Amino acid sequence: MTGFDHVAANLREIRARITAVCEARVGSARDARSSVELIAVSKTHPAEAVIAALEAGQRVFGENRVQEAAAKFPALRARYPDLKLHLIGPLQTNKVRLAVETCDAIQTLDRDKLAEALATELAKQGRRLDLFVQVNTGEEPQKAGVPPAEADAFIRRCVQQYKLPVVGLMCIPPAEEHPAPHFALLREIARRNDLDQLSMGMSGDYELAIQFGATHVRVGTAIFGQRESRAAE
Repeated sequence: MTGFDHVAANLREIRARITAVCEARVGSARDARSSVELIAVSKTHPAEAVIAALEAGQRVFGENRVQEAAAKFPALRARYPDLKLHLIGPLQTNKVRLAVETCDAIQTLDRDKLAEALATELAKQGRRLDLFVQVNTGEEPQKAGVPPAEADAFIRRCVQQYKLPVVGLMCIPPAEEHPAPHFALLREIARRNDLDQLSMGMSGDYELAIQFGATHVRVGTAIFGQRESRAAE
């Protein structure tokens, strides 16, 4: 596919690196292959780039904006029914209906108003999505996510009060700080809340994130190349 030949090659390299890190952790090549989910972050990239990844065997993708996901993925899902789509960008309550229709997982659950809207819409549509609570591990005022000190109580409300299918946690460490302490903090919050899925690690640090127990890594630039902006991968 002219213009996107690099996608398949990049995916092969990243998968090999993921397998190597996982094998070093678990000691088994078989277990390594299934222990980490690679999310190809396709935001701002055209459908042709996604198709190149699909043809290379990639099935799990991440998008930042609900509208972009809804415009790009329904037609692709018709051709590739096993495709899975994660929303990894902030979700406004007025976009919840479209997000539930379009996505298989939402990784940015971070406030009660959104939790209530998701509970209502999931029941209305009869769908079950994997939900991740986003934790603002760096407590950055400009960034979404629940503060670490409030995470335990918020997770309990999501599960007990709103009856949401929370499966794990997500974080985006501050760009100017080493990510290791943030990965360790997210892992600890997950441990004490009996959550076993961790979405952490992006193009520049996914191998380190796996060493800290990441089950999902969000990789965009290293697969598709540069684009206009960077937020959640």
